Amino acid sequence: MTRTIAPLDPSALAGLLARARRRREPWVALWRDAYDHALPLRGGFSGQPMAGRDFARDLYDGTAPDAVDQLAAALLATVTPPWTSWIGLAPGPETAEADRPALARALDTVAGVVQGHLDRSNFAVEAHQCFLDLVVGGTACLLVEEAPPGALSAFRFSAVALADLMVEEGPSGRLETVVRRRALPAAMLAARYPAAAGLAGRAGEGSGDPERPVEIHELQFADSQGHRYAALLTDGTATPAILAEGRFEEPAYLAFRWVKAPGEVYGRSPVMKALPDIKTANKVVELILKNASLAVTGIWQADDDGVINPSLIKLVPGTIIPKAVGSAGLKPLEPAADFDIGQLVLDDLRRRIRSALLADQLAPVESPRLTATEVLERADQMARALGAVHGRLLSEFLVPLMRRTLAILRRRGEVPDLALDGRQVVPDFRSPLARAQGGRELRSTLLWLDRVAAYGPLAEGAVDMPRAIAWLGERLGVPAALLRGPEAGP
Repeated sequence: MTRTIAPLDPSALAGLLARARRRREPWVALWRDAYDHALPLRGGFSGQPMAGRDFARDLYDGTAPDAVDQLAAALLATVTPPWTSWIGLAPGPETAEADRPALARALDTVAGVVQGHLDRSNFAVEAHQCFLDLVVGGTACLLVEEAPPGALSAFRFSAVALADLMVEEGPSGRLETVVRRRALPAAMLAARYPAAAGLAGRAGEGSGDPERPVEIHELQFADSQGHRYAALLTDGTATPAILAEGRFEEPAYLAFRWVKAPGEVYGRSPVMKALPDIKTANKVVELILKNASLAVTGIWQADDDGVINPSLIKLVPGTIIPKAVGSAGLKPLEPAADFDIGQLVLDDLRRRIRSALLADQLAPVESPRLTATEVLERADQMARALGAVHGRLLSEFLVPLMRRTLAILRRRGEVPDLALDGRQVVPDFRSPLARAQGGRELRSTLLWLDRVAAYGPLAEGAVDMPRAIAWLGERLGVPAALLRGPEAGP
């Protein structure tokens, strides 16, 4: 039985859009400051680079942009590593023990299908752009769409720039309302929204240019009927007109944050925390460069004897400067102070910036060989540095991403009808960061098994070894096909 979807009220959507605008407005100045100092080469906060324009012309210190690139790359490599099996599904706690082995093998197959589509899609490229927004702006958004039939992957991803994004929290504290501003030529509106050909035509009228960008807003929000979608024409209209509406089984716009302060909706980023040091370092380098130019060219003084004309003096090799007999001619003027102290201040600022952006904790290992203890300690360090952030990414990004991709593949008939409900089926992410966070429990179990083995066969009899091996295999991400159930015997 098909459920009837109640039509949307344009005035109610206009009110939702106005509230989202008001909540976003106080953040714009902070975002612009953060992007100008930490991510200038992507066009700053506007995200619209112009050919040949130097967006970093007022930036003198590159510590923050370099650290931002490193942190975003580290997130991609440790949370969603490209061409690595980081997607996983596992039987939930309510699954009967006898059914777990067979279900685990079936879920491994499903996870492999999802992973294959992700690897063949543009996910890695767009996820990296989202991580850049997350590190600099504190809030990021990824659009997950179904690709047209016949495409290499079932998924198509688009990173939504923070400059075009508005969000609102729902009763659960999650970002249930997402608004995306778009500017499309009037000629393209009818192609994207076929039911709104008349509105699209009127939007381009007045200017006489069918290629004039027309502003629209795409809204995703939750109500009693699930996850709703609406596209509003807001360009030059007193009341927005609905271009399209629909319903999602799972949200298509996935908005997520770095950290969130109580009472705020948008996230705060590590760049925001380091912004005072970033600005100060930029100014110190500017002053050091000015002092260096004075040290190279010097400051000169001359007697006003009517012979020397300062406007004609050029301090280049081989220059002859006339002077009156008995006059001092040109004399260098010593600077008032030595600016070497600036380098000491700059070193301290750069160290704090790199620490705030986790550049030192997540930097590549210089030694080509690490002992097992060093590897475990580095994993612990990574888990501590990104532990809180990873928990929020799981809740707001990774689990919704898995739900959305599974919904698309179910609709296409490529995976069975299973629900990621946390009871029968649970997500089992296998990224390096997820494994690092579970490493302490794993090491404790291995230490226990070693101690038990030291007491001899009598103590080993107290260990259910088949279950222990199966548990270790699950924690280490071993494929279920390689694990036999306890009932299989030797």
